[in-house]
Amino acid sequence: MHRNSTFTLFYYVVLLVGNLTARDYNPMSRQRAPRSTKEHENNLSIEAEFLQSAGSFKDCPTDEVPEIAFVGRSNAGKSSTLNRLVGRRALARVSKTPGRTQLLNFFNCDIGARLVDLPGYGYAKASRKQQVVWNTLVDQYLNKRTNLIAIVLVTDARHALQPFDLDMLRWVEDRNLFLLLLLNKADKLKQQEKAEVKKRVDAATASLGSDRISTLLFSAERGTGAQSAIAILQNLKKRLLQ
Repeated sequence: MHRNSTFTLFYYVVLLVGNLTARDYNPMSRQRAPRSTKEHENNLSIEAEFLQSAGSFKDCPTDEVPEIAFVGRSNAGKSSTLNRLVGRRALARVSKTPGRTQLLNFFNCDIGARLVDLPGYGYAKASRKQQVVWNTLVDQYLNKRTNLIAIVLVTDARHALQPFDLDMLRWVEDRNLFLLLLLNKADKLKQQEKAEVKKRVDAATASLGSDRISTLLFSAERGTGAQSAIAILQNLKKRLLQ
């Protein structure tokens, strides 16, 4: 079976819904939100603003700008991660209730690429009809978006390398895309546990033989790994030109 078909079928099973609704992306968020003093002093942010949401593939903005898509389970902290990287507390509002994202959400930023927040996956309380709609939307975006250059895969460090994570790693490698794997909630682990998780994940990514995969221990809550993640994202376009 072709890799895209395999990925589509797998996503059909597990792609459900994430943490955000369309109303969470208020156009007023174009206004700059106050940054925390610590974030400002350490420059742990990317300048970003909401562009638009898309409920169908044809509604996506024009594709002349490279895009970086954020993917993750609905409880992995994907939206909190995006907020941490852009230094905005509510650019992507965080919901305590999984299963709410229904749209692709696009953000302009100052690194020469758009950020795209995709619906989360792994939340089971959605009708089959809804699952089909969301699966189709995300599948079309991932397989047809010609300006997609990278994936930021956000996973819970305590439960890293779930089946979908592994499938995504292989899919990204087949597409020859860059992937930044953020092991979020690393602050919940002890030092020895962090080392063991990082070693296990590094071994899994090394087995793919790719130089386009980066892995970081990360904490959206405390900012661990944020500066390194931003540096990687800022260098993506430069690496593409090599």
